[in-house]
Amino acid sequence: MAELEGPEFGKADFVLLDEVTMEQFLENLRLRFSQGCIYTYIGEVVVAVNPYQALALYGPPMVERYRGRELYERPPHLFALADAAYKAMKRRAKDTCIVISGESGAGKTEASKYIMQYIAAITNPTQRTEVERVKNVLLKSNCVLEAFGNAKTNRNDNSSRFGKYMDINFDFKGDPTGGHVHNYLLEKSRVLQQQPGERNFHAFYQLLLGAPAALLTSLHLCRDPSTYCYTREGAQGDACTDDASGYRAVEEAMAVIGFSPEEIGSVRRILAAILHLGNLRFTQEEETTLVEDTSGVSVLAELTATAPDSLHRALLARTVAAGAGELIEKGHSPKEAAYARDACAKAIYERLFCWIVGRINAGIAAREYDARVHGKSTVIGVLDIYGFEIFDKNSFEQFCINYCNEKLQQLFIELILRQEQAEYQREGITWQTIEYFSNEPIVELVEQPHRGILALLDEACLAAGTVTDSLFLASMDTRLGHHAHYTSRKLCPTDKTMEFNRDFRIKHYAGDVTYSVEGFLDKNKDTLFQDFKRLFYNSADPVLRAMWPDGEQSITEVTKRPLTTGTLFKNSIVALVENLACKEPYYVRCIKPNDQKSPTLFDMERCQHQVSYLGLLENVRVRRAGFAYRQPYHRFLLRYKMTCEYTWPNHLMASDREATQALLEQHGFQDDVAYGHTKVFIRTPRTLVCLEQERAQLIPIIVLLLQKAWRGALARRRCRYLRAAYTIMACYKRHKVRAYLHELLRRFQAVRTLPDFGKSVVWPEPPAVLAHFQDASQRLFRRWRARQIIKNIPPSEMGQIRAKVAAMVALGGLREAWGCQRTWARDYLSSPSENPALALLFARRLQSLKDKVHFGSVLFSCHVRKINRFGKSQDRAILVTDQHVYKLDPRKRYLMMRAIPLSTVTGLSVTSCRAQLVVFHTQSQEDLAVCLHKMQPVGDNRVGELVGVLLEHCRATKRELQVRVSDCIQLSFRGHRRLLTVETRPNAATPDFSKSRNGFVLYWPGK
Repeated sequence: MAELEGPEFGKADFVLLDEVTMEQFLENLRLRFSQGCIYTYIGEVVVAVNPYQALALYGPPMVERYRGRELYERPPHLFALADAAYKAMKRRAKDTCIVISGESGAGKTEASKYIMQYIAAITNPTQRTEVERVKNVLLKSNCVLEAFGNAKTNRNDNSSRFGKYMDINFDFKGDPTGGHVHNYLLEKSRVLQQQPGERNFHAFYQLLLGAPAALLTSLHLCRDPSTYCYTREGAQGDACTDDASGYRAVEEAMAVIGFSPEEIGSVRRILAAILHLGNLRFTQEEETTLVEDTSGVSVLAELTATAPDSLHRALLARTVAAGAGELIEKGHSPKEAAYARDACAKAIYERLFCWIVGRINAGIAAREYDARVHGKSTVIGVLDIYGFEIFDKNSFEQFCINYCNEKLQQLFIELILRQEQAEYQREGITWQTIEYFSNEPIVELVEQPHRGILALLDEACLAAGTVTDSLFLASMDTRLGHHAHYTSRKLCPTDKTMEFNRDFRIKHYAGDVTYSVEGFLDKNKDTLFQDFKRLFYNSADPVLRAMWPDGEQSITEVTKRPLTTGTLFKNSIVALVENLACKEPYYVRCIKPNDQKSPTLFDMERCQHQVSYLGLLENVRVRRAGFAYRQPYHRFLLRYKMTCEYTWPNHLMASDREATQALLEQHGFQDDVAYGHTKVFIRTPRTLVCLEQERAQLIPIIVLLLQKAWRGALARRRCRYLRAAYTIMACYKRHKVRAYLHELLRRFQAVRTLPDFGKSVVWPEPPAVLAHFQDASQRLFRRWRARQIIKNIPPSEMGQIRAKVAAMVALGGLREAWGCQRTWARDYLSSPSENPALALLFARRLQSLKDKVHFGSVLFSCHVRKINRFGKSQDRAILVTDQHVYKLDPRKRYLMMRAIPLSTVTGLSVTSCRAQLVVFHTQSQEDLAVCLHKMQPVGDNRVGELVGVLLEHCRATKRELQVRVSDCIQLSFRGHRRLLTVETRPNAATPDFSKSRNGFVLYWPGK
């Protein structure tokens, strides 16, 4: 820190002052204020001076500068304190709180907003949607609470007129998961009247000056705040804020928090109803009290969604239960009606404010958080509560506010001063005793049971008969006159600053305050007639109805006497102090440099008074004499043992104290520490920073070691699981293989005796590992079965079998039928059954051709129909030998018309239908197209036979023959390319060729 701020900025920590005197303290505070350094440390306490101007200290660059840094690594700042509280909460899983104190106008509200802003900025790095929503609601809630709970006073333009304590819940990762707002003692009397120069709550002026004209018309309002009794005083001065922009900001914030449009509309109507209520006037005619302007009652009934008659009756009378179920209606005097009106206005606004706080709490409540699943929830509390107040006229509200500040000062004294000294004495640490002011007598004066001021006030409120404020003052003079911190004019007749029967004075830690007892009894009773509660409970507006649950009670129902305002406030403050005491506290002490709100003026006398009553000088003395950090030995070792070889992973020494001593001596810090009975005390934060830095360097190494060990354990466990799984799988696979093989043997052991040699046997489903084995076995089985079948076939029929196989390969699946089921005769023209008239003649022609050409065998012969050179159909016969394809004329004794060497035939084309069309493709591009016919039996299919015989012959002679199956065959005819197609004609007797547009068409008889 010293390297970052030069001597011209003064001492960044008051502990470093050369002499601890009031003069040096104030001079250092003034010097830093003049240099724009508004924050200074006292150890871990931040002293903040209100700069009364905007400073560039809170933007994103500044957030990054302080993120994750130790308290003394950067110049003093609120962000450093917020980061320290956040780290303490996250590292040690311990609840922390930030207590912001100081008098009105010292900057407490702004400090709390900057702390919230910093916490929101450093959390949720993964941008989880729910966490972002909670952060937005937390930040936006400030805007709404300031509008309805803050007002302009003579000391502060944005003074908090209520106390606020906010708990922020965090998950184990340090991200906010929810929160809760507690509010304390709203100054609801401000709704009725304000001191000269002050204003009512901001919400009224924002509605009047910021709402659209149409909305104001619907609410029966006008722009001028001076029109309304409750805002008339504030309308006389200049607006302290931009109320129009404030209205828009509040509307936006309420929408973000989760207020529905209907709820926002109800809030506007309730604010308008309060303004109209304040303008009601009452008059008396004879013995009856009347409302001067009854139109105002109608407007109120419309805005509150109540019956006009019921509202009118509640304003002018009250119903009293007389016993035995009898009800009496007692009319008000004009004075009583005005009192009831004002009490109603205060109650409506207070309940509206509490409903808004409850609605905010519902919006930021942690949703679906289970500690067993999400880890332990930790809390950071931020307390922003009204500061000590001394006005020209101090009433019941100032009395409660100053009592609250006394309690907080008592907590500060106990935690910072008294506990500090007591802990040193308990741990046996030698140091000088520091005298400090204890305000415990003042707190007891106010809250002591049966004898304190609040107890006497409750006693006066509960007493039978007429008890006035003066009688209450007399009771205090009698019973508290001996107290050193209490006085009044009766007890000190010469003090003319107090009035007889009106004023009393308490010597607070912050100074003497004179209170006017007028109104104490009424404000403590806080009387509101039941008629108003029942009226608003029966409202048609669900928001207004929800604010008055006690209106459900019957007027005759006997209930316990409600606690007084003072007792309720005391109980809430005691609970608050107990809540803060169980957390690790961090303090922000706010200083108001002047009363003129000047950014340059530093009023020494004003600041000295604040430094005195805040006990800052005593705090400096304690810090200089004491130690900045202390921790039980076992917790200290738990955090820092990895930085020493003698304590990592576990020490073997006699006690944790010896281990701690060895750790600190190894680092050379033995001169900066002291050893208590159960704790180690470290004097300067720098020692702690060094230990944290070394720990931060070692943590990644340890994490890697733990990850390596854990990953190894996981891998070994997974390996054991896999080995066991593989063993089980192997046994199961062997079982499945054995079962499959046994089943295979059972099914196929008798296939040799079956007629079909096992063709009908169904193969068992193989396990996946034997899928390839079964494929190979099936192939072997098919070959074996084929061999068994072939063994029984005579050698003379083997040629036919091979031809059929060749035809099947070429035509299988491409042609409807190809004659595989019958015996192939091949030479049909020599058969008497096929060609009875000319078979003998053909045999002679065949013999003469054989003698002439010397061919080896006849492959195929049949009658055909062909296309002549003129494109006409003619009957012919073909003879296919092992050397030629002959075209013969049956009408001329089978005269040979054309011989095509078989070696020049390159391919065959057939159709996919039953037509017996065959096209011989030749090398000379003079193709031969024929259609087999005159077959016996009629409809016999011989295309497959012709194809198979030629394919088998080509295979034997090692030639290649292309076979194509197509319904549109391309052929060469007399040097030209032609297309040959087939059409079926049911009325055709014989197949016939005919010319077509692109070539030829074969008309095949059939359907």
